[in-house]
Amino acid sequence: MAKKTVATLQSSSKRLTKAIKMVKSPKSGAYTFVEGVMPPELVNDWLAKK
Repeated sequence: MAKKTVATLQSSSKRLTKAIKMVKSPKSGAYTFVEGVMPPELVNDWLAKK
């Protein structure tokens, strides 16, 4: 089960979004957090990837 957090960041002229998702490790079974900074249009595609 993945949870998501989305924060909007604004730099000079670009609008970027920082997305964080929780991913379960296949080796140990522990959860880790994966972060990415991207344009807001790509957030849903990034979160849908495994």
